[in-house]
Amino acid sequence: MIGGQELIIIFLIILLLFGAKKLPELAQGLGKGIREFKKAAREIDEPEQIEEPKSTISQSSSQQQEQGAGKE
Repeated sequence: MIGGQELIIIFLIILLLFGAKKLPELAQGLGKGIREFKKAAREIDEPEQIEEPKSTISQSSSQQQEQGAGKE
């Protein structure tokens, strides 16, 4: 397990390598990457949500067919 001293040393090395101005940009990019990864993982776990709109389309088309039959 990484302790507090090791984290501080790693942070200082990153600060020296990239500079203080680049750190917020790196953190923002890392946050976006993690967010995209979690979103993709959720989409893989829940494929049923993609199928739900198809059922509403079939319901609306059947309602249109019923309306068309009533006009004749």
